[in-house]
Amino acid sequence: MSYLQETRDAGRHVFPDLARAWALFGIALVNVAIFAWPMMKGGYAGGALETGIDQAAFFGVNALFTMKSYTLFSFMFGVGFAYQMSSAERAGTGFAGRYWRRIIGLFFFAAINITLFFQGDILFIYGVLGSLLFLFRKSSSKILIRWAVAFYIVQILLIFAFAGFMAMGQAFAPEEMAAGAAQMAEKGAEMYAVYSAGTFTETVIARTTEWANSIFFLFLIQGWGALSFFLFGLAAVRNDTIAKPNARFWETSRRIYLPIGLIIGAAGAWCMAQATSMMDPMMMLGTGLITLGSPFSTAGYLGFIVKWSLAADGPIKTFFARGGTASLTAYLMQNMLFTLVFYGFALGLYAKLGAASVIGIAAVVAVFSIAFTSLWRVRFKRGPLEYLLRGFTYWGAR
Repeated sequence: MSYLQETRDAGRHVFPDLARAWALFGIALVNVAIFAWPMMKGGYAGGALETGIDQAAFFGVNALFTMKSYTLFSFMFGVGFAYQMSSAERAGTGFAGRYWRRIIGLFFFAAINITLFFQGDILFIYGVLGSLLFLFRKSSSKILIRWAVAFYIVQILLIFAFAGFMAMGQAFAPEEMAAGAAQMAEKGAEMYAVYSAGTFTETVIARTTEWANSIFFLFLIQGWGALSFFLFGLAAVRNDTIAKPNARFWETSRRIYLPIGLIIGAAGAWCMAQATSMMDPMMMLGTGLITLGSPFSTAGYLGFIVKWSLAADGPIKTFFARGGTASLTAYLMQNMLFTLVFYGFALGLYAKLGAASVIGIAAVVAVFSIAFTSLWRVRFKRGPLEYLLRGFTYWGAR
């Protein structure tokens, strides 16, 4: 019996697994910029964008994946939260203890990720926001959607406010803005020296320092949206949208929301391509537009993934769905491989490749990570890190 049929026989949906796999692919294409270049221009310094193909790759990732893959992944976190509550109810056990142990487990893996692999870690943010999600566990789908919309509006307003402040700074305080850009360039040079030629210990210190300096900003520009999509995912289970792949919402998402999201996202990607640095208002304006279009694009992607879940089973569908069941393992594996490819203490390709080559490597790493988890799941019931997280989550549970 195939994995897909086993999933259906167990009363579970294939759609969430496919969605996680697609999110993992997009996350790799976006995150790789932070591993490969100093954070000077949306993750790439000027040397990465010198050719037309590099600029096209940069534009494509921003238009199709930036601020969309993490919302997709966040949506599935909310779906998983709902499934965990249902599982506890069916088993007749308490949910709170399980859930808080799971949150502690996320913080544990976040510490590993930040220290050893990635200063742009999302697991810590998920742990904090997942604690807030617990407060909404008994809310109706209507309440969840209202709060989700409100949180996302806050994120959009914050990003556009940042863009406005930058524009005002350039107009009325150009010397201060120039000093800030120079300071950022100096910091970028320091990071380049460490990440391109530093020892493992030096890289760990630089990475954790960079994370500590940026975590508040990451909460501002991503945290509101992540919590918003947590709530959207929980609402989708609560109002049975997840369980109704033929629901009108999914068709509307494919035909109407996705084109709207892609058009707005393309406009944002164009603005980011015009920016000269992270201090350029065009960079934040582009980020704001991409954020504005993200819910439409995310809904559209989900609509097509739902349609894929209804299509005839085949090896590709099985491969991706099975790989999506071990997303924690795949995510940390991606970060580990990027660390080994780009940093100076390993292969040392940091700041040596154009954006197109970097994104190509990311695509290979993404497929490899999903392939690893998919093949692992042929022999084992869960991914290796999922075994650890689940063991701690259910430790002492009754």
